[in-house]
Amino acid sequence: MAPETHPDPLVEEHRVHEGLRIRPGKPYPRGATWDGIGVNFALHSEHAEKVELLLFDGPSATEPAVTFEMPERTGPMWHGYVENIRPGQLYGYRVYGPYDPANGHRFNPNKVLLDPYAKAIGRPLRWDDSLFGYEVGSDDNDLSFSTRDSAPYAPLGAVVEESFAWGNDQPPEIAWEDTIIYETHVKGLTQNHPDVPEPLRGTYLGLASEPLIDHFKKLGITTVQLLPVHAKLQDRFLLEKGLRNYWGYNTLAYFAPEPEYATNGPLTAVRDFKMMVRTLHNAGLEVIVDVVYNHTCEGSHMGPTLSLRGIDNKTYYKLNPDDDRYYMDYTGTGNTLDPGNSYVLQMIMDSLRYWVTEMHVDGFRFDLASALARELYDVDMLAPFFKIVQQDPVLSQVKLIAEPWDVGPGGYQVGGFPWQWAEWNGKYRDVLRRFWRGDSGLTGRVATRIAGSSDLYENSGRRPFASINFLTAHDGFTLEDLVSYERKHNEANKEGNEDGHDDNHSTNCGQEGPTTDPDVLECRDRRKRSLMATLLLSQGVPMILGGDELSRTRHGNNNPYCQDNEITWFDWDLDAREQDFLEFVQDLTAFRKAHPTFRRRHFLTPTDGEAGTGDVRWWHPDGHEMEREDWEDDRLRAFGFVLRGTLDKTTPQGETVQDDAFLVLMNPEAEPVTFVLPEETNDLDDASCDAWTVIEPLRGMLDTDTPTFDPGAHLTLGAHLLVALQADR
Repeated sequence: MAPETHPDPLVEEHRVHEGLRIRPGKPYPRGATWDGIGVNFALHSEHAEKVELLLFDGPSATEPAVTFEMPERTGPMWHGYVENIRPGQLYGYRVYGPYDPANGHRFNPNKVLLDPYAKAIGRPLRWDDSLFGYEVGSDDNDLSFSTRDSAPYAPLGAVVEESFAWGNDQPPEIAWEDTIIYETHVKGLTQNHPDVPEPLRGTYLGLASEPLIDHFKKLGITTVQLLPVHAKLQDRFLLEKGLRNYWGYNTLAYFAPEPEYATNGPLTAVRDFKMMVRTLHNAGLEVIVDVVYNHTCEGSHMGPTLSLRGIDNKTYYKLNPDDDRYYMDYTGTGNTLDPGNSYVLQMIMDSLRYWVTEMHVDGFRFDLASALARELYDVDMLAPFFKIVQQDPVLSQVKLIAEPWDVGPGGYQVGGFPWQWAEWNGKYRDVLRRFWRGDSGLTGRVATRIAGSSDLYENSGRRPFASINFLTAHDGFTLEDLVSYERKHNEANKEGNEDGHDDNHSTNCGQEGPTTDPDVLECRDRRKRSLMATLLLSQGVPMILGGDELSRTRHGNNNPYCQDNEITWFDWDLDAREQDFLEFVQDLTAFRKAHPTFRRRHFLTPTDGEAGTGDVRWWHPDGHEMEREDWEDDRLRAFGFVLRGTLDKTTPQGETVQDDAFLVLMNPEAEPVTFVLPEETNDLDDASCDAWTVIEPLRGMLDTDTPTFDPGAHLTLGAHLLVALQADR
């Protein structure tokens, strides 16, 4: 299709409000910046021919009250300054240029566009066909230019007042080795909590309310990791099915907090978020936010024109080099941002710095982080994004966690990220799930993952805390469902149960879904406890999926991204079984905190067969150290390990860490296994052991009244159980 030239969209003539005039202003900073007198507006668009700033009187306005042509262009920056407007002012843009999809351009001045740097959403989107840059219903290969005006329906930005009474707020700066992450959702966590005041349920302030702070402290977590809190889009196709985008991996604005979680309308979202962070910090808790800089909510070439697509499509997105009408899609969402463009990269970095310096968050988890490393096609960890983060004086000091994959070729990059980064260790998740399901031939891989995954991280100079160990996350089964379902049950998503992963490495203990059978429930409880104990006794950083401590079920739905309802909201009404498991998790986290043996700063060194020569001895049930043929024996499933108490490295303060020696035994078999206990530990100064005593949190795992065993004694460990014993001297 040839480029088209279009006249200005037809709009009524408006009276310019008294005192409102526009002057050139400055090209930086990008976005809308209030200085106490007026607002400087700056927008990047390299290929635009004209830009108009639109000021709206309120969220119900169907057309702008004032339209200013941006008076200056400096390089690719369009800018202007308007006096006598204040925080709360709603605004948007019209951007003029060629509508030429074949060459990557999708300008359409009939579309009101959201500022990519908007700090608040002043009016949410209302779906209408006018939001699309092409005429809805036109042929895919020849999308006709839409002349319909989206002004009554488009999302609008709002000017914000950024000052806030932070007081003496300081980041908790939890050391990586001491970190326990709790992944959760702002609304789901609080919506059903009976002790959270009703007006605060489902909000930022509800998450920071006293009942939740008390829960976090008792649970022993150090770091709250929030599913996306950037302003999101509610997908049209979901709304038409009576569903909603719950998780939030559909970003509309990278600077604005999601207004749905505010207590008193969208303009309070910034204040409420800051109040939440300040309160969590005061309680000694870190805040990490899940960020989605790999794609936006505008979707494929058939998606709406809401912001970046209409501002400068060819700049912001990776286009198909064979046909600029289409996008490269490494994310499974229809588009991929192009961080190889310096202005897109600047937007990402400005957003990250804003959330640290202005919103005081303590770090980020990057969704589909491999997409940020793609140069043309390939994943390249020397890409500009990672170089800039490394040298940035702000971002290099916060916690950085990668989801180390995307859906493109070569996207699975577990172990491949730069040394400053931690990673979701998907290999840990998969092998431990399979192990506790009872799969064979896994002992070597299980040992490697429990020991901190040195095969992935040590050669590049990284530490065990590069491995974010997890068994469950927002995507997939909950812990309760992992031991209750062998198949996904996603029918509520209305996609014919075809969405979500099919291979979950799960078990149902003999009956699919809910049951009152005491034998099945006992089997599930044993497996749950063993899985959670493995997670909290492994080297690396444990991440607990929020609600797992409450035995939360999502009824077998392993992809409830669109379920903003009882399926995903936490159920705080616990029965006796669920309460017991909550206390079990609380006791385990307290135990981990008390014993640095299980949260070392350096990788374990193996023994060479003599006491005191290594940090770990891998233990065969027959009462000897594992040998080469044992690791190669596919029939061997049950095994254990001895950790010495004298840590061979010092703390950052130069102090030698001393702890007790521990023996951990694991039996994933369906039948009991008898272990011969070690005669001694592998401690440097004193390898003697007078007795082995089961640690307090795990005493309920053994069917015995005697928690203490002599060295060399026989301990029979029941099916699907883990137990840890402490060396007494």
